[in-house]
Amino acid sequence: MDIEHQTRLAWDAYGTHHLGRGTPLTEVDQITWGPAANAAGDAILGDIRGLRVLDIGCGPGRHAAHLARAYGAQVDGVDASLSQIERARARYPEVPGLRLIHADAVEHLSTAAPYDVIYSLSTFHFLDPHRLLPALATALKPGGRLYFTVLHTNSAGHGPTSTITPRPEILRPAGGDDLTVHMWVLTPELWEDLLVHYGFRVQDITVLDAPEKNNHASYRLFQVHRPARITARPRTPKPPLAHAAVGVGAVLLAPQGLLLGRHRLGTRELPGGTVEPGESLSEAVVRELAEETGLTALPADVRLLGTLLDHVGDVVRLTVATVVTAWQGTPADQPDESVTDWRWWPLDSLPSGLFECSAQVLTAWRPDLPIDHPPAHFTPFADTTAAAE
Repeated sequence: MDIEHQTRLAWDAYGTHHLGRGTPLTEVDQITWGPAANAAGDAILGDIRGLRVLDIGCGPGRHAAHLARAYGAQVDGVDASLSQIERARARYPEVPGLRLIHADAVEHLSTAAPYDVIYSLSTFHFLDPHRLLPALATALKPGGRLYFTVLHTNSAGHGPTSTITPRPEILRPAGGDDLTVHMWVLTPELWEDLLVHYGFRVQDITVLDAPEKNNHASYRLFQVHRPARITARPRTPKPPLAHAAVGVGAVLLAPQGLLLGRHRLGTRELPGGTVEPGESLSEAVVRELAEETGLTALPADVRLLGTLLDHVGDVVRLTVATVVTAWQGTPADQPDESVTDWRWWPLDSLPSGLFECSAQVLTAWRPDLPIDHPPAHFTPFADTTAAAE
C-alpha cells in the first residue's frame, strides 16, 4: 500500500469519527493560513471575484464555502477523503458557486479545466511533489496564482529535510485519535527549487509559527504564480552529446561565374562553414563570407533555399543551402583561413573535386547541374525558383 493511500485512509477515519459524533462545524470569515490568526487572511488571494478557484484538501469545506459566498467566486473544493466531503456536503448543500468533489487531487487536476487561483491549507506535504507539481503546472492558467502552506517542523520541533523523501509524522487532530501519516517536510529552498523546476515563480515565503510556547510547530506560506508567458527549460543542465554538425553553404553567382575556393586539403568549395551559437543562418553566411573571402553582405541579401541532411559516420550533417543576392568587394585570400584561391568559375566549366556539401548545395540550387555526390535529403524552405535566377 503506497504511503499517500495510507494517509487518505487516516483522514477518512478522522472524518468518519466526526461524522459519527455529529461534530459541529464553526464558520470562518477569513482564510486561516497557519496555526495562529496572524496571517493576511483573504487579502493574500487578491481579487477573486468571479474567478475559478480550487481548494486542494478542502476537508469539511469551510474556507471554500466562505470564498464562494463572500466573493462570488466559482470555488471547487476537492478532497481524497470521502467522509470529509460528506461532512462538507451535509453542511453546505446549496452554496451558489461551490462544488465539493471527492477525488485524488492530482487526478482531479489532470482532468479539470484550468483554474485562475489554486490554494491549499496544510495539504501539499501529504503529496509527492513530483506527482503534484507537474499536475498543478498544467491545471493553473498562465498568469494564475498559487498559495499553499506546508509544515516546516512538527510539534516536537523536528525541522525539514533537504531531500525529497517522506517521513512518518504523528498528527493530533482535535477531538480525534492520533494519526500516523507520512509527509514530505522539505526546506523552503527545496520547495522553491521544485516549484521553479516545474515552471512556477515564487513571490514570497512567510514564516507561520505556533503561538504557544510549548508548541514548536512551524509552517511556511508560499505565494507563487505561473508566468503569463509559457516558458521553456532544458531537460538537464548537461550539454547534449555531440551527434550533429550544422553548417551553411553560400552560392554567389556573378556575370563571370560561380565563386569557389580551394581548401588546403584540395577540395573546391563554396563560401560557408559552421553555424556558431547564437547566430541566425543568414548571420552565419554573412560572417563566413567576410572571414573567408573579404566580401561583405547583409543578412537581408541572403536567401535560404532549404536543408540538406546526410551523415558522416555517426554524426548527422545538416547543411543549409543559401544564395547571396548582393555583396560588396572583391574576393581575396584571408589570413589564417583554410580556404584560399578564390575564383569565379563558369557554370559550364566547374572543376572536379567539389567538397561534398558544396556539391549538394549546388544541385539543390540548380538540379540540372551535372554534379555527382553522395545522396542528401533536401527539404526546401520555400519556392526556390526565384533564388535560382
